[in-house]
Amino acid sequence: MQRYNGILSGIIPGEKRKMKIVSICGSQRKHGNTEKILKEFQKQFESLNIHDFKYKFFNIAEMNVYPCSACQKCTKKDNCIIQDDFGKVALKMLQSDLIIIGSPVYFSDVSAQIKALFDRTYSLWHKKMLKGKNVIFVAACAEYGTGHTIDTMRHWARDHEMNIIATIEGVSEKKGHVLDNEMTLKTISDAVRACEGIITPNQ
Repeated sequence: MQRYNGILSGIIPGEKRKMKIVSICGSQRKHGNTEKILKEFQKQFESLNIHDFKYKFFNIAEMNVYPCSACQKCTKKDNCIIQDDFGKVALKMLQSDLIIIGSPVYFSDVSAQIKALFDRTYSLWHKKMLKGKNVIFVAACAEYGTGHTIDTMRHWARDHEMNIIATIEGVSEKKGHVLDNEMTLKTISDAVRACEGIITPNQ
């Protein structure tokens, strides 16, 4: 499994910049509220006209990411031995300057797909391969439950010693209408601005 050590850097006026982002959606609802927020992030980052910008979107609800089998073999091999799509998602996480993870709220917690992803990153935890990685969390619900969902995400990031840039809580009873709320758009814009320090010089 490839390792990646990101470098936090200030921005020098006029220099070319680069940024790699992986966005991970854990919702079964195509074009639903979770995906809408993640796509808005993509739109706003693209508007910054970063010279070397790469944005990879995964919807793991459409992929094969199986639950952790608790076999403990990753403690000896430094990678998960389960043959599925987790490896390609994990590699992008390691290669990226910023990880954005979005989940719908199911009974005040993350979806099964996101929980499976979190549990499988146990294979990255032994050697702290996600340590220092920058992450933004998104939780979308119809009425309530985003608080506990974000809390689950925070605990995962803290266990990996990651850097939490921002958390976004979207609320809408209508599919795909979460961005009708101006405060949601504002929190997304604020989160994008908070990432200025991790856009690195393109050498």
